[in-house]
Amino acid sequence: MDENKEIVTEEVTEVAEVEVSDEIAAIAEEEASADEEKQSKRRGRSRRQKIETTETKPESEWTERVVQISRVTKVVKGGKKLSFRAVVIVGNKKGQVGIGCAKAAEVIIAIQKAIADGRKNLITVPIFKTTIPHPITGRSGAGAVMLKPASQGTGIIAGGAVRLVLELAGIENILSKSLGSKSPLNAANATIEALKALKPFNEVAQRRGLTLNQLLN
Repeated sequence: MDENKEIVTEEVTEVAEVEVSDEIAAIAEEEASADEEKQSKRRGRSRRQKIETTETKPESEWTERVVQISRVTKVVKGGKKLSFRAVVIVGNKKGQVGIGCAKAAEVIIAIQKAIADGRKNLITVPIFKTTIPHPITGRSGAGAVMLKPASQGTGIIAGGAVRLVLELAGIENILSKSLGSKSPLNAANATIEALKALKPFNEVAQRRGLTLNQLLN
């Protein structure tokens, strides 16, 4: 009898051990599946973040250059009011350029307003073989700028605001000379006036009653 009892007890302990091991295995499997789900979620998030970072916004064809930022004080009844004035040139280097000027209490806001103003005042420049069709002189206030066409390989012979206007207009070869005021705003406005007064060869040929080949003989 004692031997039979020992055998029964051994079998019961073995069954209990098997049940406990099965429970432990089930718990381990649940934990492993939960870890896999967490890792998959993290991988999904990382993939989404990578996709979002790799997706870039389309670049705009317009280029903005800040010419001048000056501090302006206005005398009012309560004292002096401080503000900033920004002069910005906007162009696409394909024959369109404009100049904007705006004031604001902060520099960033002034630049944004100047960019919006420049896009409203765009002009179209007649470009003939990477240069201008004919010599021209533009005036604005006390400033004057003289522009002359140049041959291939000359580059932009200009400086300051005049150079920025010509670069953003898309002109590659030109000669220029600033006459009069050295103010960047006056120089830029004088350059815009000169480019605005340019006349393409087609228009001149129609006015004279000639063909383009006869005009460019």
